[in-house]
Amino acid sequence: MNYYLLAADILKNVGGADNVAGVTNCMTRLRFNLKDTKKANVEAIKNLKGVQGTVTKNGQFQIIIGTDVSNVCEEIKKLGNFDGSTAPRSEEKTGPVNTFFGTLTAIFTPFIPALAGSGMIKALLALLVAVGVITSGSATYQVFYAFGDALFTFLPFILAISAAKRFNCSPYIAAVLAGVLLHSSFTGIETTEFVLNIFNGNTVTFNYFTIFGFLPILSASYSGSVIPILLIVWVQSKIEKIADKYSPKPVKVFLSPLLTIIVTGIIAIFIAGPLGTLAGNILAIGFNFLNDYAGWVIPFLMGTFAPFFVMTGMHYCFAPIQMIQYATLGYGTILGPGMLSSNIAQGTASIVVGLKSKNKELKQLGLSAGFTGLLGITEPALYGVTLKYKRPLYAAMIGGGCAGLYAGITGIHTYSSTMAGLLAFPVYIGGDSIMNLVNACITILISMAVTAIATFILGFNDPPEISVEAVQENQSLLKNKITAASPVKGEVIPLAKVKDEGFSQGVLGKGIAVLPSEGKIYSPISGTVETILDTKHAVGISGEKGLEILIHVGLDTVELGGKYFDAKVKQGDEVKKGQLLLEFDMEAIKKAGYDITTPVIIINSEKYLDILCTANENIAVGDTLLTIIP
Repeated sequence: MNYYLLAADILKNVGGADNVAGVTNCMTRLRFNLKDTKKANVEAIKNLKGVQGTVTKNGQFQIIIGTDVSNVCEEIKKLGNFDGSTAPRSEEKTGPVNTFFGTLTAIFTPFIPALAGSGMIKALLALLVAVGVITSGSATYQVFYAFGDALFTFLPFILAISAAKRFNCSPYIAAVLAGVLLHSSFTGIETTEFVLNIFNGNTVTFNYFTIFGFLPILSASYSGSVIPILLIVWVQSKIEKIADKYSPKPVKVFLSPLLTIIVTGIIAIFIAGPLGTLAGNILAIGFNFLNDYAGWVIPFLMGTFAPFFVMTGMHYCFAPIQMIQYATLGYGTILGPGMLSSNIAQGTASIVVGLKSKNKELKQLGLSAGFTGLLGITEPALYGVTLKYKRPLYAAMIGGGCAGLYAGITGIHTYSSTMAGLLAFPVYIGGDSIMNLVNACITILISMAVTAIATFILGFNDPPEISVEAVQENQSLLKNKITAASPVKGEVIPLAKVKDEGFSQGVLGKGIAVLPSEGKIYSPISGTVETILDTKHAVGISGEKGLEILIHVGLDTVELGGKYFDAKVKQGDEVKKGQLLLEFDMEAIKKAGYDITTPVIIINSEKYLDILCTANENIAVGDTLLTIIP
């Protein structure tokens, strides 16, 4: 995948850099906050090679890329000069529900990878202890336990920084306030006990002390807590603005943070912290109630409907609830069991499609996306296979629901957070017996078996595989053919031999390449110049029947910044076949160390039955280079 080209196309189709309030990414998708979402060309974005789908949710325009998303996001940030120092905020108004979930998603998304990695370290340690490789009292265990537990112990610090970016206030002051919650000074203060009756005989016990002789302060452990620090940073964002506004300029540098820390700190330990703790305790009681009387409900619903949560990005909104469970109960039931059931089902359905399909591209996509899905990352399988062909999605929902029901009935728990997939076995090690792990294994087997059977029964519409030879023999298919002339004179090179994976693997589309013997590029078709980058090394043209063609002069020549290139057209110009588009200094580019091999790509190849390449080894400007079969 050529990250730069994909980033450039995405940025253009979301309305340009001026329409972007901010951009970030999660595990598989770009998350744009656009000033005007109506400017985004959704259909054009969906048709880009490397894009698996789009979603608009919680005030964000989300583009599903897959596991390469971080690389694409970095290129977009470079192109748009987005420094990423503050969280993106949309200028469009959204409802309170969307705003709430959008805020939770924006806060938790950035550190999901760190959360998954830390959780897996703890899970692997539990596995090593269970099989007797190490003991829990050994120095080795203690050191690596610190690696895995640091994020969970000091979670308020992580949340403080992420929330500060979302609420547009100082992350350093937010970290200081998190430190206040976790400071050891509170542990030695003498406290008084207070018991609160919640409901149905459930009580919560509080310990408190007073400051100034009358102001009660809750004595609580905030290690691993979630809600208190979120409330505190939100309060900080309000106090900080007031302090900045009214602090005199000569002393603002210390007076504003001084006031913010003291005022917010007092509110934190007196109001926000206790309220957050109370909310967490009430939620814990609710979780216990569900676990005791309806433990099957959440895993069943999650196993069945998780694909729709993933489509909207709402699965990240369950993360704070899951973290509260870990902090208060020591285990989780909200995400792990249900997501495990669903993810395994998505992966299995995709693999079955890959095994059954006679279409080479779908077979390859189904198997690769299915394997990724089994490991816990389901967007490639969801958007590339199951959702696209519908019935495999229904099969995955059936399999995920059945497995989730079993997981709920047997009450399996996760003892740490990580990606819900085959590698997550260690997070189910815990409790008084090994049955939790055994039931997790059975859950996986149920998900695989039911989904596979359902996929075979429901089937799918397998797209036909048509060979080049068959196309050439069937003259009726050639009646409406489109031809693209060679834009440059030189030696013809198969795309597979181009020394750039983005081109050689067909990520950007089908086509061919030419090693130029002269420094002039002519238009291969008549049409409109859709894209000509500031670096002048690449030109995109749209022509008849929606054909989109890209001429990319050289490999990695974007690094030249336009040096040695002279564009003769601009974006929006109408051009004729054979018209001069740009000139370039071949020798200077080669002397600078760049390969001048020039790929000619049909960007929207998937819209056509086939793309036939010339069999000639050398070609002149104007000779037929590509034949496109509609």
